[in-house]
Amino acid sequence: MLFINSASAQSTYQIGLLPSINLNYKLENDWSLNSKIESRQLMRTGEFSGLAESDYTYVLTDLSMITAIKVGLNSRVASGYLIRVREEKLFHRFIQQYTVVQRLAVYRLAHRFASDQTFSLDEKPEFRLRYRIASEVPLNGESIDPKEFYFKFNNEYLNSWQDSDYDLEIRFVPLLGYNLKNNNKIELGLDYRVNSFLKNNTRQSFWVNLNWFIEL
Repeated sequence: MLFINSASAQSTYQIGLLPSINLNYKLENDWSLNSKIESRQLMRTGEFSGLAESDYTYVLTDLSMITAIKVGLNSRVASGYLIRVREEKLFHRFIQQYTVVQRLAVYRLAHRFASDQTFSLDEKPEFRLRYRIASEVPLNGESIDPKEFYFKFNNEYLNSWQDSDYDLEIRFVPLLGYNLKNNNKIELGLDYRVNSFLKNNTRQSFWVNLNWFIEL
């Protein structure tokens, strides 16, 4: 966090909402399907030097569908497609990922390696390589049972190439979750993102995350 603090004097920030609904389907022969809708609304923008503006702005909506198959005891390979609607423009993203889960004594640790490619008529293609590590810890007992709280923490690193431009984005996402029942979970937390610090033009984002997971 030292480089973030050192750059805060000349960096900009934005604050907003990032709600999502996830529908998970278990299919035959170890296949699964995830459908997700996520929207982004901006509430405040500013500079850490003091200038700021509060104004509600709808930013975008993402619709995605990802299919996965179990390839090992604790690992899955997945691919999918995402369509983004932003300012009446359409963006098409193709996704590939590999996930492996470690089930330890009282928590679960998941590693996700992913790549994606984004295309649109108005912008040059963007290619990204991503790595995310996520931990999930029950707050009551040794497992996440119905009507119990749990804590989740995600840390992700996104390498992005667009034309000749390279950028690195880092995300920290602490979440408090509640298991309503075995196929219904709600999570609330903060999605913090920082990028462009390699170019001495640091941009930081603070998104209030509200996720609803439904298994069918």
